[in-house]
Amino acid sequence: MSHEIDETTEKDFTKNWVNSSRFLFYLQVFCILAFVLGGCYRLYNQRYAGKPDVEVQKSSQYKPEYK
Repeated sequence: MSHEIDETTEKDFTKNWVNSSRFLFYLQVFCILAFVLGGCYRLYNQRYAGKPDVEVQKSSQYKPEYK
């Protein structure tokens, strides 16, 4: 009976801190990676979606035109 209890405590997520910390580490790495890749994908898709048409003064252009 004691042998069965030992086996279940070894397999239990809350009792075995080595397996639980490894799982939580990989879960954290996956979440951060998914968040970063999702943000990069969204930025890539909307790179110039709302680009306003700005009027630049004639005197501040590369070849300025003065009155």
